[in-house]
Order: sequence, then structure tokens, then C-alpha cells
Amino acid sequence: MRNYLSIDIGGTNLKYGLIDHSGNLTMKDQQPTPTEPEEFKRAFMGIIAKYRKEIFGVAISVPGKVDSKSGIVYFGGSLPFLDGVNFEKMIQDEFGKLPVGVENDGKAAALAELWLGVLQGHANSAAIILGTGVGGGIIINNKLLTGSHFQAGELSFMVNNYERDGYDKIVGMSVSAVEMIKQIATDLNLKDKKDGLEVFKKITQNNPIAEKIFKAYCRKIAYLILNIQSVVDVTTYAIGGGISSQPILIKTINQEYDKMLEELPLIKQTLTRPDIKKAKFENSANLYGALYGLLQKLDENPMD
Repeated sequence: MRNYLSIDIGGTNLKYGLIDHSGNLTMKDQQPTPTEPEEFKRAFMGIIAKYRKEIFGVAISVPGKVDSKSGIVYFGGSLPFLDGVNFEKMIQDEFGKLPVGVENDGKAAALAELWLGVLQGHANSAAIILGTGVGGGIIINNKLLTGSHFQAGELSFMVNNYERDGYDKIVGMSVSAVEMIKQIATDLNLKDKKDGLEVFKKITQNNPIAEKIFKAYCRKIAYLILNIQSVVDVTTYAIGGGISSQPILIKTINQEYDKMLEELPLIKQTLTRPDIKKAKFENSANLYGALYGLLQKLDENPMD
């Protein structure tokens, strides 16, 4: 059975694992992400060299705009030194004719859910990944929607508040899970402003301050879903990211979506309500999704 090396390049860690074409994860590990270009290249290529004899290809998930056809990354998100890096060429120059696939991290998460998660069997669906910003991917006719410039699904850049100035008006700021947790922790005078577990403890205990901020946050996600729905009309949304492990999140998003529809009866009558579910994959989502992207690429353009 063929094994592939899947690597998730994050701002904090390089996560990697061996996965076969059926989706069986047989090894998973991680190491800190170097912040200097040469150190990054040495660490990244070292991971591939370690498993080269065991693998049939390399799948990569990375922040930034990604030309998945050529393997080139633009901007690089939290790792700006990746701007312009051609991962496919870099790997093949070192290791020969090895299949390489590269995908944006949010879109990789959507592909993971389409392949083996809650979007499986849903030809038209979407994933929303909540974190520092808002990532995601849109699936149309069982294919990832990339757009003309590989920018489709960049949910963070949507404007959802016309009254604010600067970046405060975009989804990436106003629907940031990190900012929501920070706001609650600050208003409650918690010692650690990044302690998500303590924040959700307050939410589930019905602390009025925490509950009010959290419900407002979930309402914004509901509006985001409605905005996407009005354009692409999908059947199912997978909500991912670290906070998706909290059951109250999906429950409250659904409640706020239903309240919103009651307030907007014309929309309720016109737009079919989609299913809103917790994503199956959490920390391993990008590993699975990057590989599924590579497998699809090989189906379309098999290497000899």
C-alpha cells in the first residue's frame, strides 16, 4: 500500500504524518517551525529526506495564496518568507520525480471533510475554520472551488461591517475566535487572556458577560453562513478550528441562525436552510486535506 508524507506548515509548528491512499494515518509528529528562510528549508527538506524511501509523494498544507497547479505559494500568511516559493520545484530538484501537491490550509481542511469527514457525499458544501482569522473552502460538484486566481474561499477578507474603519470591518477580525476569547477574558479579568478552556467554562456556566459576547460571536458566524449561502447555495457547512471541539459552539451557531431566519421571513422562505455541523477533523485536518488534493491531482495528471 502506498504511503504519502503530508506536511502541515503552520506559524508555530511543522506537523507531518504518513498517510496511505485510503486515509490511514500511521505516523504523526511535529517540530517547531523555523522563522528564517534557510533554517526553514533545512528543516522542511530534512523531514522529506527522513521518509523518502517510504513514500510515493509529498502533500503540503500552507498559509497564503496557493497556486495548486504549479505548487507556488504567494504571500505566505504568517510566514511571509514563503512568498514566491515553488515547493514542487524545490522538492523535485532535491529528490527527483516525486509527486508533490500544495494547498492552502483552509482549503485543505475543506478537502479533508469532503474526503473522509462530515462533507463526504455532499457535492455542494463548505467548511469554515475558526482561529486567528477565518479560513475555509467551498466545494461545488465535489470539487474545491479555487476561482480564477486561487482566491475563492478567502472568507477572512469579506466585509461584514460597513460602519467600521480599516481591518475591523472584515470577517478575519470580527469573527476571530482568538479575539473573541481575548475579549471575554479581558472583560472577566482573567489572568490568562488566551485561556480558551477557562473562557468556555465561563460560557457553559452561563456567566452573563461571557454568554453575551459568545452569542454575539455565533450570530456573526450565522450571518457569514447566510452570506455564503446566498451566493453558492450549498447543503452542508462543516465548522472547524480549535474551538469547534466545544459542543456549545455548533449548538449556539444553529440557534442564532434560526433566530436570524425568524427575524428575516423573506429569506427564510427563499433560501433553503443548510445543515451546520462540527467538522470531523481537528488538528489533523490539513494533513488529510493536503493529501486528498494531491490524490485528485494525480488522478487528473498521473506521473509515469
